[in-house]
Amino acid sequence: MAENTGMTSIPQAESVPERKYRVSAVWIIPIVAALAGAGIAVQRYLSEGPEIRITFQTGEGLEAGKTVVKYKEVEIGTVTKVNLTDNHARVLVTAKMEKSVEGMLDNDARFWVVRPRVTLSGVSGLGTLFSGSYIGFEPGKSREKRRAFVGREIPPAVTRDRPGREFVLRSDTLGSIGIGTPVYFRRLAVGDVVAFDLEQGGHSVEVRIFVNAPYDRFVTSDTRFWEASGIDVSAGSEGISVRTESLTALLVGGIAFETPPSGPAAEAGPNTAFTLFRDRKAALAPAQKEVLRYVIRTRESLRGLSVGAPVQFLGMPIGEVVGVGLEFNRETQDLRPRVEIQTFTYQVADQMATKESQAIQKSLTPETRRDLMQKMVVEKGLRAQLRTGSLLSGQLYVAFDYFPDAPKARIDWAKDPPEFPVVPGRMTEIEEKIRSIVAKLDNVPVEEIGSGVKKAVGSLDNALQSATRTMNRVEGETLPEAKKTLATLERTLARFDGEVVPELKRTLEDLRRAIVSAERVLANTDNAILGPDAPVQQELRDAMREVTRAARAVRTLADSLERNPEALIRGKTQEKP
Repeated sequence: MAENTGMTSIPQAESVPERKYRVSAVWIIPIVAALAGAGIAVQRYLSEGPEIRITFQTGEGLEAGKTVVKYKEVEIGTVTKVNLTDNHARVLVTAKMEKSVEGMLDNDARFWVVRPRVTLSGVSGLGTLFSGSYIGFEPGKSREKRRAFVGREIPPAVTRDRPGREFVLRSDTLGSIGIGTPVYFRRLAVGDVVAFDLEQGGHSVEVRIFVNAPYDRFVTSDTRFWEASGIDVSAGSEGISVRTESLTALLVGGIAFETPPSGPAAEAGPNTAFTLFRDRKAALAPAQKEVLRYVIRTRESLRGLSVGAPVQFLGMPIGEVVGVGLEFNRETQDLRPRVEIQTFTYQVADQMATKESQAIQKSLTPETRRDLMQKMVVEKGLRAQLRTGSLLSGQLYVAFDYFPDAPKARIDWAKDPPEFPVVPGRMTEIEEKIRSIVAKLDNVPVEEIGSGVKKAVGSLDNALQSATRTMNRVEGETLPEAKKTLATLERTLARFDGEVVPELKRTLEDLRRAIVSAERVLANTDNAILGPDAPVQQELRDAMREVTRAARAVRTLADSLERNPEALIRGKTQEKP
């Protein structure tokens, strides 16, 4: 131990506790900021909604960053991109949606662009004139999620949250019905048309309507629907009646419905199908429990006769026309018109004036009805006839009436449908009579008659000229001489009145009548009507006869005076027996 005292001491290692690292206060702020940013990013990621894609036909009114998506007028998303699809056929819109609507993006969700739209059924989207177009949204009811959708070009007429029920109407044609066409109940608008399409076979049109609650409870299994478009004008004994649902129905059409008072009926369920009738009368007609069908074959033109034309019995409606066309006749090898009609038992009973008659009519069995119809055809002459219902429109209808003079006929009930005997229409009878008269006129020898008349007129003209010349000669020669002779004879008779023979008196009277007749004929010649039996010609003949007799008497008198001149003094000698 002593030996080592002089040596240098070796330092010994000592354990020193490790000093802790201290962060500078300068790094606190960046660290806090980073943590806050990370929290915001995580929060935004967790709160960010899904991104969806919607395709439209056109991008009119859509702008990235400006156009929004709305549901019940609340913004639920924003359009981020507006591009064309790969094939450039459509517009692809990318929109960022709110997290709250993620569960509403189902497979059957609907999107559409809300723009100002002006249609006959109304004006919509006026608010977008100032705020711009936006994309409308309606959630679906499917549980299957979806992120790509096809947008609608037309906004849906009814949203899914609208209370009420939807029904289906079937019709032969669409008529004036369109999307938004109002539906009326007792002239109150209670719904509208939401869609329409052709039936799968293309034979009819299916119209889908929506009736708002609480009016949908009035639609029962027995409800009748009809087109309420335009104006229904009818003329009766009380004047002209005009019927329309409303001004809107007059402009854009409409559909009305009503339930006949036939007893309680169950409410119709959603999507129940009904028939859409053409008018209210057809819709509310009683059920056709018994229908009798007939065929009418005629030779008349069917122009103006259409399906639905009425069938009347003595002016009262009992049925309608259900078929109009042509039929090939194997026996005659030609085509002839064929009309198929049907009569309704309920309509015949409704025309009965008394309850007793109605009860009898309703109690008849089909066999007794046929027997009664056969009896009226055979014994009473009941026939079918085409008649004109309106001279203005030329529309025809089928009339049942009695024709006792019609040829005998019977109904063959073995045929299906049986043929009902007919008689020609009134216009056809008139045409036949006119045709017969024209045929007779064609057979008249007009040329021969004209030639004979021409000859007769020529002969008459010659006779008149000859008569004129004769009258001129009589007026210029015979009449003056006759007047002078008459004056001389009158003076002589004045002196020898007691001795003048009766023959001389008769001669003077005849001569006076002849002169008067000749003067009257000459005075009326200018105003007379030329003709074989004209009064002028008759008077002329009479005058000429009188003149002839007067001249003969004068000649006889002259001969007598020439043989016996002393007769003027002594008078006529008494003839010896």
